[in-house]
Amino acid sequence: MANVLARHNVSPARWVAFEILRKVEAGHFSSVLLASDTSKLEPPDRALCHELVLGVLRWQLNLDHLIEHYSNRKIKSLDTGVLLALRLGLYQLLFLTRIPQSAAVDESVKIVQAVRLSSARGFVNAVLRRATREPDYDPAANLADPVERISVKWSHPRWLIQRWVDSFGLAETEAFIAANNETPYVGFRVVRSRATETDVLERFERAGVELQQSRVATHAWRTTTGSRVVRELAENGEIYLQDEASQLVAQVVGAQAGERVLDLCSAPGGKTTLMAESSEGAVVASDVSLRRLKTVGALILKHRLSNVSLTLLDASRPLPFRERSFDRVLVDAPCSGTGTLRHNPEIRWRLSPEDFDRLASQQIQFLSNAAMVVKSGGKLVYSTCSVEKDENEQVVASFLSVNSDFKRVNLTSELSTSSGALRTWPQRDGTDGFFVAALQKV
Repeated sequence: MANVLARHNVSPARWVAFEILRKVEAGHFSSVLLASDTSKLEPPDRALCHELVLGVLRWQLNLDHLIEHYSNRKIKSLDTGVLLALRLGLYQLLFLTRIPQSAAVDESVKIVQAVRLSSARGFVNAVLRRATREPDYDPAANLADPVERISVKWSHPRWLIQRWVDSFGLAETEAFIAANNETPYVGFRVVRSRATETDVLERFERAGVELQQSRVATHAWRTTTGSRVVRELAENGEIYLQDEASQLVAQVVGAQAGERVLDLCSAPGGKTTLMAESSEGAVVASDVSLRRLKTVGALILKHRLSNVSLTLLDASRPLPFRERSFDRVLVDAPCSGTGTLRHNPEIRWRLSPEDFDRLASQQIQFLSNAAMVVKSGGKLVYSTCSVEKDENEQVVASFLSVNSDFKRVNLTSELSTSSGALRTWPQRDGTDGFFVAALQKV
């Protein structure tokens, strides 16, 4: 990287953002890349890189309509490197007003030169210069179809918006997709084995960082800034960065002292460690991936927990435990992730309509296998970070229709649904969109 930057005088933040976006195009996840590839950047460059990557991914469809207008070319005709350089330049021009227009244009031109697309320098310069002359052009303004209009305006695939309109209505859908493009709060909890809440809150106060106590989960906090004190406390293991809704799921499980708890899909370990920290019971953390299970193990060590054991297993198959051997079981099932689009914007571009039936079938299988190891009177908790009814209410209903030995536990709060489950929404609660239902074995 250093040689490229020196040779072409490209800004480190923009170059790393470009490289991350290229890897995302190849199928990698931005959250993983932003954690690893920005580690050597200076704090201001790291912050700008995060803003550029997530901003471009969130506004991709809107940016592409703008590119087609300003260039008179179809997106499919453009080289990937040229397209990414244009998206980066346009995002800076139209969304980051603190960046000088000349810098946004010149840096994108330097990027295409750095990736040996020198012939496109004039084209990129011309497209971005036109954008500076026509900053008020709105690609959604003249679209008559309301679904198409908000698809382009808020940069989500049309078919996905139509699903949500059919489920939640047009007004709720537009509020949801608008929230998906906002920078999320930083949610966290204090790791009790490493620090006291009083000490941590004092650190934030001394640093001048404003905190809000969560209204969703107990002992959860949020802040609107990715300040240095947040990074330092997280790196030291004194706080754990975890969305408030994710913390809520572990709290619904409600592990008690002396109980045996199974976390069936535990990676990366946030819910596992919170359950273990909150009780003196034995927690079994399992996952199908050895690499992901090692991540859970590393977090257990960092949080200094001695009541967690690890088991490698495939939850789609009968579980390697005795029947009725756990007091509580959490099935935090693999899902579409549509509730996490603020953190993982590329998901919206990767999903297909066929994914939901496939995922629901897998989720029902996981629940059915988990049910076998729940004790009489025990609790089975099902959760996803999806907003889809196919993956949530319908999965629970399908499970109960063939498992008469389970009944719903009504979870009473301001987050309750008509079926007694809990739902969180980014536009209402400022959290990721989670669903959690509790069932009891009779």
